[in-house]
Amino acid sequence: MTTTTDSLTARANDLASRREPFVHATVVRAQHPTSAHAGDTALVLSSGEIQGFVGGNCVESSVREYSRQVLSSQEPLLLRVVPGEPSRTAGEGAVEVSNPCLSGGAIEIFLQPHIPAPRVVVVGTTPVARALETLGAGVGLAVELTDGESVAPRADDAALIVASHGKAEEVALEAALRAGVPYVALVASGTRGAAVLESLDVDPALRSRVFTPAGLQLGARTPGEIALSILAELIQERARSRHAATVTAAAPATASPAPAAGAAAAAADTPATAVDPVCGMTVAADASLQLEHHGVTVYFCSPGCRAAFRKDPERYALTP
Repeated sequence: MTTTTDSLTARANDLASRREPFVHATVVRAQHPTSAHAGDTALVLSSGEIQGFVGGNCVESSVREYSRQVLSSQEPLLLRVVPGEPSRTAGEGAVEVSNPCLSGGAIEIFLQPHIPAPRVVVVGTTPVARALETLGAGVGLAVELTDGESVAPRADDAALIVASHGKAEEVALEAALRAGVPYVALVASGTRGAAVLESLDVDPALRSRVFTPAGLQLGARTPGEIALSILAELIQERARSRHAATVTAAAPATASPAPAAGAAAAAADTPATAVDPVCGMTVAADASLQLEHHGVTVYFCSPGCRAAFRKDPERYALTP
């Protein structure tokens, strides 16, 4: 048990160092004859891979499905799996799933998401850049200082802020805009900022996404105050993006306009599900057992259900 625990701890540290999200699953209660015991743990990766042990195949199917939902919502969840006809009852912070494949007993598993802090790339080493680094950590951001020539923004970055006093500004801004970074800002006066934007070799639509002068108009004067105003603007824009994603997800598919980049990314993070035709359990479609039958991909919660389907596929109705 010690070796397993140490191995999972090392793996969790490795995932955190590489900024990969994962869920720490812990069995908090198990009733006989379940194969897991209280204290058993596992890591669930965003791909659905489970490393460790928190139950057999049928339990793992629900752990995989709800872990990916937890990664999407970024909220912990208590999962209870019991034997019975397929059903699910959700409450605040908890869900109970009935699984006909279980031979008996019940198990409760706490799913704790570990999400890397949003990365904010700051170009420059000016006093404002240093203040952004200091203040950003206090609001849960992973701020990285770099220079404009070696900057490598990613679409999953929270922001790129140029505070370099004229050094390699265009290179950094163009790279961030082309990468799809949601918040791109330039610390400059209104006059100089407009001139820099005009020189950017990007489409006008992309150019218009740059916030300059960066930050909310708070009357900021010192580097610390300017950094605070920029972070306030970033937080405001991230909140607007989350709200837009929520509205988009709730709206009818035929009625809504094209979502913003942040909303589209949030929708893409929501895992697809399917129903096991043998037992009726809901499973994570892209991370479960599957097979092709007459051109239709069929998904299963466990090898047992897949074997039953293979033995007598005509017994189970499929809708292409």
